[in-house]
Amino acid sequence: MADMDSEPTTNTQTMAGEEEPLFSNLDIFLFSLIVGLVIYWFMSRKKPEPIPEFKKIDTPATAARETSFIEKMKKTGKNIIVFYGSQTGTAEEFANRLSKDAQRYGMKGMAADPEEYDMGELSQLSQIKNSLAIFCMATYGEGDPTDNAQDFYDWLQENDDEDLSGLNYTVFALGNKTYEHYNAMGKYVDKRLEELGAKRIFDLGLGDDDANLEEDFVSWREQFWPAVCEHFGVEALGDESSIRQYELKEHTDINMNKVYTGEIGRLKSFEVQKPPFDSKNPFLAPVTVNRRLNKADDRHLMHLELDITGSKIRYESGDHVAVFPTNDSALVNKLGQILGVDLDVVISLNNLDEESNKKHPFPCPTTYRTALTHYLDITHPPRTNVLYELAQYASDPKDQENMRKMASSSPEGKALYQSWVLDASRNILAILEDMPSLRPPIDHLCELMPRLQARYYSIASSSKVHPNSIHICAVVVEYKTKTGRINKGVATNWLKNKLVTDNGHKSTVPMYIRKSQFRLPFKATNPVIMIGPGTGIAPFMGFVQERGWLKQQGKEVGETVLFFGCRNKNVDYLYQEELEEAEKDSVLTQLHVAFSRDQEHKVYVQHLLKKNKENIWKLIHNENAHIYVCGDAKNMAKDVQTAFYDIAEELGGMTRTQATDYVKKLMTKGRYSQDVWS
Repeated sequence: MADMDSEPTTNTQTMAGEEEPLFSNLDIFLFSLIVGLVIYWFMSRKKPEPIPEFKKIDTPATAARETSFIEKMKKTGKNIIVFYGSQTGTAEEFANRLSKDAQRYGMKGMAADPEEYDMGELSQLSQIKNSLAIFCMATYGEGDPTDNAQDFYDWLQENDDEDLSGLNYTVFALGNKTYEHYNAMGKYVDKRLEELGAKRIFDLGLGDDDANLEEDFVSWREQFWPAVCEHFGVEALGDESSIRQYELKEHTDINMNKVYTGEIGRLKSFEVQKPPFDSKNPFLAPVTVNRRLNKADDRHLMHLELDITGSKIRYESGDHVAVFPTNDSALVNKLGQILGVDLDVVISLNNLDEESNKKHPFPCPTTYRTALTHYLDITHPPRTNVLYELAQYASDPKDQENMRKMASSSPEGKALYQSWVLDASRNILAILEDMPSLRPPIDHLCELMPRLQARYYSIASSSKVHPNSIHICAVVVEYKTKTGRINKGVATNWLKNKLVTDNGHKSTVPMYIRKSQFRLPFKATNPVIMIGPGTGIAPFMGFVQERGWLKQQGKEVGETVLFFGCRNKNVDYLYQEELEEAEKDSVLTQLHVAFSRDQEHKVYVQHLLKKNKENIWKLIHNENAHIYVCGDAKNMAKDVQTAFYDIAEELGGMTRTQATDYVKKLMTKGRYSQDVWS
């Protein structure tokens, strides 16, 4: 534009002089050049692409997740809702049984995961006639809610102004008496709902998995339903026949790319792995190490290392690794043979209740073989409801009678179930083998079997030292039953056979991380006292590695004391080299090992605690030490706790009650942590 502005001035000067042609040849040349360049510039610019007009297609909006259980109940005519807080699937199983029961009493029930719904709607349940909320609540760890009930627990704690006066409810709690906080979650829900004004229509049920959880549930349930009928003024329909929840569809012509082959959630998730990895989307971790830890003995103790490189999985010392095992193919094949079915038929089990969130009992479509291998628990003794439902398929009236008797709450029936099923450790295959007249259709069997659950192991490594590797320490479970059969633990035998390379392929383990409260103290200067016999050593290997790493970083680290127990020094002294090396490097300031069978009198970790009581008391009472216990809950954890009571009583000059309170306060403050199992 500057060139064009100057041009008229030049022209005026030319005209004022001698008469010359208006434009010289040079002017014309320059002008033509400029115009040419301008035209070229305009022509060569990239024209914007025309935006094609597409006809708008009406696509259905992605259905938002239904979070209103009130709307769902109104829409489907349900009046009973059974919420479950479940970690291993048992509470969910009980909830499904109760929701199914409702039909026998002229009512309609639905099982519900509290994580999926707005629990603030409980106050609106009175809008539905004869409504009832049942809560099947399991307790996880040391009195904690299960993962899926955590939000509900928080809601109960935070909403003091909530008015639940129109809510009818009852609670069945699932727990284990060997744990310190027996059925804490169920008891809390029961008490808290009452505090918020809800009406309890039947007593809190307490299920003890250390004794007979199934018997506790059946006994409670037998009394619960008559109480419900009385409360609402309804009568049982007397319909005791089997009620199917799913219908079978066989697929004769289906694209096999659409068939599940063991994936937990998304189809093909094992072929195309996408983070984040969790319980519905596990990571396939290659096995890089699988070695035997003990030198002899009839037991097999193993150490595995899983590679998590590139997975973006993070863990901390004390966390748990969850693995999804598969059932022994020999058991699966035997089930197929005894029921006379082709296990490779592709099937779907579709929920008869089209409004249910749970469309299938396990990922479908799939084959019977995949379902029995990856999705169904076929090794645990079946619960009484399974026997009751399968009884109709026994052609021998005596077998039918016995199966129904075992499912009843009569003393004779309970005793028969205890001896014939539980004490004899009969799984479904053993029952079918020992009852030749019982031949149920395989689809009904698959409907009734509980889901095969993930197994949890304390991680035996520190992410500071092994950021791309997770270590597992476990003992292989194998025992002879009263019927002479050899029963094998599903997960441990499956892990044992996970060779680093299998026929040239890397063995992989579907896994994810479950966070734990079992944590080293925030201050590295705090002393730690670790007590872990047998495979209870696992999390302490991670702790020792981490304390060693902190020392290498130049940090000041408090005393690190380990009490470890095993049978014989020359047989099952797990991680002996690593522990002795840590002691030599002063990472472990004290290493006390109890070899229970190396002398005439058995010596356990609790005996060594008392032997070192003065130092133990000094660390706890004067130096703010943190205590960690890992292993068997039933005997060891209780005996260790008693040893601490004795030490506090003797060296603290306390009464037994004061000593007990002292240890309980350590637990409350997070200075006495347990990672135990029954």
